[in-house]
Amino acid sequence: MTLVRLDGGKLFVHSPIAPDSELVKAVTALGEVAFLVSPNKIHHLYLGQWGELFPRARIYASPGLKEKRRDISFDGKLGNVPEPGWAGQIDQVVFAGSPVMQEVVFFHEKSRTVIFADLIENFDRDWFTGWKGWIARHWGITQPDGRAPLEWRLSFLFGHKQAKKALAKIMSWQPERIIVAHGACYEKDGVKELKRAFRWV
Repeated sequence: MTLVRLDGGKLFVHSPIAPDSELVKAVTALGEVAFLVSPNKIHHLYLGQWGELFPRARIYASPGLKEKRRDISFDGKLGNVPEPGWAGQIDQVVFAGSPVMQEVVFFHEKSRTVIFADLIENFDRDWFTGWKGWIARHWGITQPDGRAPLEWRLSFLFGHKQAKKALAKIMSWQPERIIVAHGACYEKDGVKELKRAFRWV
């Protein structure tokens, strides 16, 4: 889960995790939960719970999620244009080209930070053990060479043109930092790390 505090104190909550009393208290101490965002159709499990806890928050679906989670009343579907609530502070692009899943990538302009969910996974090499560790290393989701999982990269076989277009937009942001949902984040050399992680595109 990633939080962005917008001008005025409203919070943009990216891929919310399971809420508990301590987490909710810590989050509300930072500001008003205004936007709940699912970056792809895998990161959605706790959107409904957060929506119940913060009924005034607006909930946004990633491509394909509205059809998957009909139990949630979404306020909008994410695309390539930022919503008015965060436009001018957070930019975004849909990383398209895969028939399996699309991910919405966000960029916080003030901190020069790009926010990913699964397009880069960067687990510690010892996070997985046994045969799972072997697979993780060969699929390219462990440090120091974290990338998208192999099976997802392969799903872009016939969508490289769309992927390249999205990547060009991400590179144009010239980010310094990279936040990922799985594994270690990158605190510096964002452009260099993006070139490395997306060399498959």
